[in-house]
Amino acid sequence: MTEFPETRESLLLQIKSPANREAWDQFALIYQPVIYRLARHRGLQDADAQDLAQQVLMAVASAIGSWEKTNESVRFRHWLRRVARNAIINVLSRRPRDRGAGGSSVQELLMEQPLPDSESDAQIELEYRREIYLRAARIVRGDIEPDTWRAFEITVIENRSIDEAAVELNKLIGTIYAARSRIMRRLRETVQELEKAES
Repeated sequence: MTEFPETRESLLLQIKSPANREAWDQFALIYQPVIYRLARHRGLQDADAQDLAQQVLMAVASAIGSWEKTNESVRFRHWLRRVARNAIINVLSRRPRDRGAGGSSVQELLMEQPLPDSESDAQIELEYRREIYLRAARIVRGDIEPDTWRAFEITVIENRSIDEAAVELNKLIGTIYAARSRIMRRLRETVQELEKAES
């Protein structure tokens, strides 16, 4: 049976302890790529996007002690979205003359409530969905035969025909259809499990 990551609530409880390095490593593994890709999408260069991702993680580290789930509709990723969005807005709005000279700390940005930015929200949601898919794909790929995954890759990711996949893998057409269908079902189930753990 595939071992899914801990539920986010228990992970959030664990990262409230700065000494819990394992929990922080897992947290960074999940969220740093999302923040990085969002920053790159908004025009930051590689090094700046990496710095921003680190800033956001440090801001989370310093503010996580005060974060609490007040009711069932509250999601940690919404809070993280606001932190990331504020940090990106801060980086993008700085004038070149004051780059690197300081200004608002990311901790201060946590307390700000900027006007809604639907583009950033949509991009953060897209990056979050992409990261969930990538995690699900790693889990599913680790649990199946390489030829089964390759059939999925050829027909879905590479958008090639079933016939081409059958020839390349030396399999029957029906086998390729079945493999693709099985993987798509497993991916959907795994994404649902990961999202359930997230909430």
